[in-house]
Amino acid sequence: MDKKVLREEMLKKRAELSHEEVIKKSKAIRDRLFNLVEYKKSNFIFSFISFKDEVNTHDIIKKSITLGKRVGVPITIPNGRQLLVSEIKNFDEELEMGYYNILTPKKEYIREVSPELIDMVLVPGLIFTPTGYRVGYGGGYYDRFFSNNRQIFKVGLCYEMQIAPKVPTDIYDIPVDCIITEKRIINCAGEKY
Repeated sequence: MDKKVLREEMLKKRAELSHEEVIKKSKAIRDRLFNLVEYKKSNFIFSFISFKDEVNTHDIIKKSITLGKRVGVPITIPNGRQLLVSEIKNFDEELEMGYYNILTPKKEYIREVSPELIDMVLVPGLIFTPTGYRVGYGGGYYDRFFSNNRQIFKVGLCYEMQIAPKVPTDIYDIPVDCIITEKRIINCAGEKY
């Protein structure tokens, strides 16, 4: 099992989803997230900004802000492959296209915050296992971020078709705590939700 091959296969498979399917599945995932106890208790959420056919997080970010939660989005620093957390207050006004054609905060709206403030991270990925391991896009940004911030509750967002029995792992991989798909919530420690 080669991560590069797995990545290419899943990108191709996910690209076959229709726009309507992405919207429908994303809404089901969003609703499950909003009902999660950990989400309800959280004050500060760090979320990836979805692009293309990923689970749509735009509505999650906007709704979380209207619910009074603080929301951070990633700024990627390619040198050293680091993630910085920038607080966002207005999704529609504060973002522009950045690296990898992903929305990122405009310079005048960068409000860097300490990862210590974060209660929950919404994690992107191409393939997840029920035990929380994932194949991401290959940059290692999130594993580096988690290695310094292990206490944060990590939630993988993906479609059911992105769940696999296992994936190649190495010592740097840090599993997520739970995964939300359009069909279920998986507690990666094995307990039921």
